[in-house]
Amino acid sequence: MILIYTIIFILLLLIELLYFDIADKCNIIDKPNQRSSHSTIVLRGGGIIFALSTLAWVGFQGAHGEWGLVVGYLPFLIGLFLIAGVSFVDDIISLPDRVRLVSQFTAMALMFWCLGVLHWNMWWIVIIALIVCVGAINVINFMDGINGITAGYSLAVLVPLTVLNASANFIDQSFLVTIILGVLVFCVFNFRSKGKAKCFAGDVGSIGIAFILLFAIGKLVMQTGDVTYLLFLLVYGVDGCLTICHRILLHEKLGEAHRKHAYQLMANELKFGHVKVAGLYMIMQLAVSLVFIFIVPNTILAHWIYLIVVFVIFAVAYVLFKKKYYHLHEEYLASLEK
Repeated sequence: MILIYTIIFILLLLIELLYFDIADKCNIIDKPNQRSSHSTIVLRGGGIIFALSTLAWVGFQGAHGEWGLVVGYLPFLIGLFLIAGVSFVDDIISLPDRVRLVSQFTAMALMFWCLGVLHWNMWWIVIIALIVCVGAINVINFMDGINGITAGYSLAVLVPLTVLNASANFIDQSFLVTIILGVLVFCVFNFRSKGKAKCFAGDVGSIGIAFILLFAIGKLVMQTGDVTYLLFLLVYGVDGCLTICHRILLHEKLGEAHRKHAYQLMANELKFGHVKVAGLYMIMQLAVSLVFIFIVPNTILAHWIYLIVVFVIFAVAYVLFKKKYYHLHEEYLASLEK
């Protein structure tokens, strides 16, 4: 298996390098602006490797004659390439919000079909779940703002899922490993200090990996009936959701670019290195998830108590951090108006 995974890693690496040539020739780039956390022109869309890694997994399964498993995942795979494809086009030419939302809801419905949750006798629960999951995808997309954070955080979610799957067997283990290999390939070119990244994930990357993570967690939730496993996304959830609440209080348009996330304040106003900030978020989520897996008793009550306690701790920490340092961002905004 090690040899096979090594071959897959090398194949994905070559595919990523081929994409760089295409992106360079087609001028698929990310130009910095006043709201950006980078200052140099960088290739955009390197996160396409996340979706393409699923094709490597399909080939891996086909080589072993496991087409039944691939067919079982087919609605999810179609949804993934629909949402990733639309996001990739949006990375090149800005699409209307309605086009993105239609593709996201359609893709999520396909995922729900794959997970077996499209029970129309409970249509109102399905609709609420669709709205929540599409919102979660966009929150994860909003969190993609500095080098390494998307890749690092994805590993912080995928590794605990892989550890848990070794005993729970809620998803094909080779699927998780192949996705991790795709993320590692992206890390080679993105998990670097400010100004040294070869590429950015783009919407195709951040939305694509968000869709994959929600699918894997969804498989776990469906098998266990325990929604507290959404805790695997808690650190992003706290920063993303509370920043949205903050922007609503400021009467800002949520679709506009900004630099108000806690991690952006760390990287921009406090001048912490991108790798350090991305590593911090990665370590925090890993710690939260691994304690959940190995230390917290495996009961619904214990899981809920842990989830609530950890959420409150991170929420309070977020509010205190913003109270202490948000004035620095206000000063930055004031400087732009001079």
